[in-house]
Amino acid sequence: MLICPGGGYYILAMKHEGTQVAEWLNSLGVTAAVLKYRVPAPPGEPAHRRPLLDAQRAMSLLRVRAGDWGVDPQRVGVLGFSAGGHLAAWLLCEGDRRTPGYPAGTNEPSCRPDFGILIYPAYLAAAERQREQPVLRPEQKPGPVFLVHAADDKLGPENSLEFFLALKQAGVPAELHVFQQGGHGFGMLQRGLPVHDWPARCADWLRANGWLTPR
Repeated sequence: MLICPGGGYYILAMKHEGTQVAEWLNSLGVTAAVLKYRVPAPPGEPAHRRPLLDAQRAMSLLRVRAGDWGVDPQRVGVLGFSAGGHLAAWLLCEGDRRTPGYPAGTNEPSCRPDFGILIYPAYLAAAERQREQPVLRPEQKPGPVFLVHAADDKLGPENSLEFFLALKQAGVPAELHVFQQGGHGFGMLQRGLPVHDWPARCADWLRANGWLTPR
């Protein structure tokens, strides 16, 4: 699993949206890599552009090194939080369309995730369309997607709701959980609310889709 921490494309929340997530995935038997993508963007450049280059290179690298790291190259997913969820959505939607600026002629394996997990993704709702947005394309359908949001998130659960509906319309299998409370940025924090059990719900989804069963 490639983990994309959040941070508004300005910083990276490397602990509760990064290394702690990797430790949880390791407990499920999942190999995890935390992506330290480039932020912030230079003036005049879309915030996601360099992070997407980094994410695409990282997905290919996981497959290049699959034998060394005990990774099944046909079962590599992406998990993103907040801005990292926006980045993960880009990665899912672009499939193997390398973003402009990606080094040509590298002969790298696929950078398309086999599935995705978006936790309170940001910048995907219609109200955020001042940013360039990922677009689902019929010829580049992503694999199954799991989404989690809190209804009282200051950025709005619409970011998950609208993306979920777009996935449904495109015929992409998806599961959405919206919790009454939780706010934004809860990551791996444990404070006794139902939303903090999202890792258990996510593990159920991974298990139901066969991602946790060795081939």
